[in-house]
Amino acid sequence: MPPRALLITGAAGYIGRQLVTALASDRRGLDVVVATDVREVPASERPAGIEYRTADIRDAGLVDLLQTYRIDTVAHLAAIVTPRKGDSPELLYSVDVLGTENVLAACLAAGVRQLVVTSSGAAYGYHADNPSPLRETDALRGNDAFAYSRHKRLVEELLARHRREHPELGQLIFRPGAILGDAVSNQITDLFEKPVLLGVRGADSPYVFIWDQDVVACIIKGIREERTGIYNLAGDGVMTVKDLARYTGKRYVALPSFLIRGALRLLQPLGLSQYGPEQVDFLRYRPVLSNEKLKSEFGYVPRLTTREVFERYWRSRHGERPEPR
Repeated sequence: MPPRALLITGAAGYIGRQLVTALASDRRGLDVVVATDVREVPASERPAGIEYRTADIRDAGLVDLLQTYRIDTVAHLAAIVTPRKGDSPELLYSVDVLGTENVLAACLAAGVRQLVVTSSGAAYGYHADNPSPLRETDALRGNDAFAYSRHKRLVEELLARHRREHPELGQLIFRPGAILGDAVSNQITDLFEKPVLLGVRGADSPYVFIWDQDVVACIIKGIREERTGIYNLAGDGVMTVKDLARYTGKRYVALPSFLIRGALRLLQPLGLSQYGPEQVDFLRYRPVLSNEKLKSEFGYVPRLTTREVFERYWRSRHGERPEPR
């Protein structure tokens, strides 16, 4: 087998750092690993044996980087999951969608054989009529109100077009549910840290979680085995907001959707809430992902269930479980 060389985009992100760490300790099957990010990684945080390059996925020079290292596999993890205050819609779109388009073009120009992409269960969208559970063949509808969800749908449309037009570039796409781990912090975990867990009256709001180490293991397995295909990533089972409140010992309050929507419409412009009225659908129409294809076809069984993922996350933050209410 010819030497294999991997380039990782978004290597300074949450999953990217853990993927780099895992490969640094076991680079089996990979002769070169190049970690790239728009942010420069301090030398003290760079594992031995990994090549680091500061690069923007929107840069036309990306193809030169791929050619310099003779990259045959790209793990594309770069995306803006949690926007910073002041990030414009144009910036988010340019990174998530146009950046991915540039990565695809660079891969084709450099003769890359395999592209691994972390998409998201958000690509299915937050809709009342979503099938439950959602399978990989179900429609990707996204939500125009949520930039991340809309962008993941647009990215997957780009990928689908390239699969038809450029089958020489093998694609492996993962659609994770909510990723939790010992150090994760994002807009979803922010909801769990509130004094009261808020629900929408009449909606169970089920969550499916996937352990960050299962995500990393799936990416590595897919790279080493040169796999293609599309797979949901989720632990077995679901947890409703009521379940989360019961486990954490917090109070659960279910409010009518119109009341939440109205309050957020008033609070967001005043800077008193980071969320707008569209958050109601995000809360009540959570996509529930099937992991059957992951287990039966990809050959990977998540090591932790949805509940076990949340329990591990909570213990890492708060120690032992409180007495249930």
